[in-house]
Amino acid sequence: MLDRLAELPFWQAFLALFASAMVRSNGTYWLGRGAVASWRRYRGTHGEPTARAEALLRRLGPAAVTLSYLTVGIQTAIHLTAGVMRMPLRWYVPAAVVGSVMWAVLYATIGLAVVQAWLAAEAGSWWGVVVVALALVALVVWVSARRRTRRETSPLAEAQSPRR
Repeated sequence: MLDRLAELPFWQAFLALFASAMVRSNGTYWLGRGAVASWRRYRGTHGEPTARAEALLRRLGPAAVTLSYLTVGIQTAIHLTAGVMRMPLRWYVPAAVVGSVMWAVLYATIGLAVVQAWLAAEAGSWWGVVVVALALVALVVWVSARRRTRRETSPLAEAQSPRR
């Protein structure tokens, strides 16, 4: 599917990605609004992401919804939690539109460029191999930095650090 998107003109790829982001996020929001009764069950099994999502929504409000489009791993929890918390649509929809635009632009440019590079690498192109390798290195560096930051700021790390 992504290879087909990569072949489209930018505006068509952008519109397809934007529509996909809006349908997915709004569907998740409405599931949250309608599923308040089962929220406690979900929260019990997915405690950390939903607790983080709730804290972000309480602290940042609609900005958390917009910024969630730039994250991996907490995006769905934020939209579901926004629905459960019954964030007013006058705040949620504009935040979702802005976030969907950002997400679609990122994927229609950088994301699809990586897909094209991957396809070129599969076809034996050296530039494709280099771009895919650089993308993988960037991903590993980013994930490592996040984990290191989490370890350094976790309460467990403070409890285990030697006292002076």
